[in-house]
Amino acid sequence: MKYFLDINTVFFTIWDYPMSYIEFFGTVFNLWCVWLTAKGKILSWPVGLVGVVLYGFLFYQIQLYSDLFEQGYFFVTGLWGWWAWAHPRNTAESDEKKELKVSFAGKKTRMIGIVAIVAGTVVMGAAVGNIHLYLPQIFTEPASYPYLDAFTTVMSFAATILMIRKKIDCWYLWIAVDIIGVGLYYAKDVKFISLEYLIFLGLAIAGLLKWQKILAGYTGKNNVIDPMLVVQINTA
Repeated sequence: MKYFLDINTVFFTIWDYPMSYIEFFGTVFNLWCVWLTAKGKILSWPVGLVGVVLYGFLFYQIQLYSDLFEQGYFFVTGLWGWWAWAHPRNTAESDEKKELKVSFAGKKTRMIGIVAIVAGTVVMGAAVGNIHLYLPQIFTEPASYPYLDAFTTVMSFAATILMIRKKIDCWYLWIAVDIIGVGLYYAKDVKFISLEYLIFLGLAIAGLLKWQKILAGYTGKNNVIDPMLVVQINTA
């Protein structure tokens, strides 16, 4: 197992890029998870848990410590999201499959999210930027791009909470995270993950459109107007 989880253990080489087992299979499970999420499938949660564990080991080895902590968060929220989608709090939140309905977040939720992202980025960036000084025996190398890494991590935290509640707004945050991730992981020379984030970007756009279509199906309307542009359709 240690051999499999080592980023230096090469599975295959493509275009002179050595692909490790952990990067390949972590990417496969995470892509599968996002594809299922974009389609609103509850199976996305258990599939995502496997990808989270694999990426946790990977990020530790390439010193992206904010991303490492993020995987622990994703594991806990993965269990929470799995439960939340399967157990709506009331009949008003339940669809025809007795699963949680898609909806938009309210203005208050959005404002709280913006403040939390800004504050969280500052705090996490400062902490992770110095973590090799606090815990040198565990984190032997300084963090790479601590504030940018923290920014995408905190946005991912917020997006996950919205996704657990099946709020369409989560896709706006995932799109921003994916755009940054493409460049960040390319710079850290994990090019397969950079490519994965490019695919994630396409899936996030598809997810946004799909969830809007699902919401339109509840109301019988052909078009769903984003409340960010016009009016709140649903309050948190």
